[in-house]
Amino acid sequence: MLRYDRDMRGYGSAQPDARWPNGAKLAISLVLNYEEGGENCVLHGDAASEAFLSDIAGAAQWQGQRHWNMESIYEYGARAGFWRLHRLFTAMDVPVTIYGVATALARSPEQVAAMKAAGWEIASHGLKWVEHKDMPEEQERAQIAEAIRLHTEVVGERPRGWYTGRCSANTVRLVAEEGGFDWVSDTYDDDLPYWREYGLRDQLVIPYTLEANDMRFATAPGYIEGEQFFTYLKDSFDTLYAEGQAGAAKMFSIGLHCRLIGRPGKIAGLKRFLEYAQGFEDVWFARRTEIAQHWASAHPHQRRERPSQMAKPSFVEAFGGIYEHSAWIAERAFDLELGPAHDCHEGVASVLARVFRSASEAERLGVLTAHPDLAGKLAQAKRLTAESTSEQASAGLDALTDAERATFEDLNARYVDRFGFPFIIAVKDNTKATILAAFHARIANTREAEFAEACAQVERIAWHRLKDILA
Repeated sequence: MLRYDRDMRGYGSAQPDARWPNGAKLAISLVLNYEEGGENCVLHGDAASEAFLSDIAGAAQWQGQRHWNMESIYEYGARAGFWRLHRLFTAMDVPVTIYGVATALARSPEQVAAMKAAGWEIASHGLKWVEHKDMPEEQERAQIAEAIRLHTEVVGERPRGWYTGRCSANTVRLVAEEGGFDWVSDTYDDDLPYWREYGLRDQLVIPYTLEANDMRFATAPGYIEGEQFFTYLKDSFDTLYAEGQAGAAKMFSIGLHCRLIGRPGKIAGLKRFLEYAQGFEDVWFARRTEIAQHWASAHPHQRRERPSQMAKPSFVEAFGGIYEHSAWIAERAFDLELGPAHDCHEGVASVLARVFRSASEAERLGVLTAHPDLAGKLAQAKRLTAESTSEQASAGLDALTDAERATFEDLNARYVDRFGFPFIIAVKDNTKATILAAFHARIANTREAEFAEACAQVERIAWHRLKDILA
């Protein structure tokens, strides 16, 4: 048994209607990362200086010593950039979510007071702005706990949202297991919030962004002027807004940093975008806490039995009858690599079909011969499986005239005599008339061609059966 825990499906083809408040076509989440004073620095007990997200091209960590230029760039974010952004956002009455590194917040009491006075949400951005990827799980768990403690002490209330950024493969699970967060944002995998299950905990995830993000001013290739940032934000907005008008409202996260977008030549592009977006009445500017509250109310999580998480007996019981009297297909499918992408009718149809396609010709012939004749003696004796009974009835094959029944019996006998297996067709795709037309056309096929066609029809029947129970 192989299980793949990455979710390559998400909402799939049937994305939910976000149903944002007041019929908004798009929810915009402005996020300001406050990291200044929490970055790598020997003054903070770190082994080396910071090297990430600054205007120093090709920056590298200086082991065991302070990097004066790097420190001063981070200090610009706290001393000047933050206040420039604060004036912009408060003047435009735009709500903001802060991703606050706990140690950075502790070193910036005046900025924290301004955040609180403006009514901004202050979420946790971890204890320090450092890499978590190599942290042992217990160490990371302890860092999360200390981040919550210090944040609560500095801000006056515990954080209800979390984003690490430089996270590990364990971060989202550890944050969920802590149990006190309304949302976590350490993913970049969707345009809508979604739920993840960790034990008994249903954790809301609000995906973040690394592309509609001013960090691209500090990476290559990236933005080099505010106009480029404005253009990218506007293009993203226009695309998402049009999707909302078409009935598929999304969320638009915008990531910002005091030391980057807080520079005068960069902030001009952000200001132009905000003025543009505020020109639309049906756009919801929201803090992430409000998005989380809305999603939990409008789209509460509903647990269900997922095929990729079933025990083998349950899997075979659920899907053993999908291929007529051929439970061995489900038994083998259970041992394939299954994951969240298979927790839908297309997913289960795929793994069952893979087993069927890779079976020997004799095994596939056994599946074909397990199917009943259309409107045959088993149907008349009411001895079909429930699935076959329903399928044949859907095309009116349970209510034939005497002449129609005689025609079907004659065609069935001629077909089986020619090919050695019953005529198989996905009845749900057809009517009585098209079934008879296909019967007459296919009986002239070669056996090789008809064997392939019959197998394709078996897969199609299975697809319909799975859709009925899993859609």
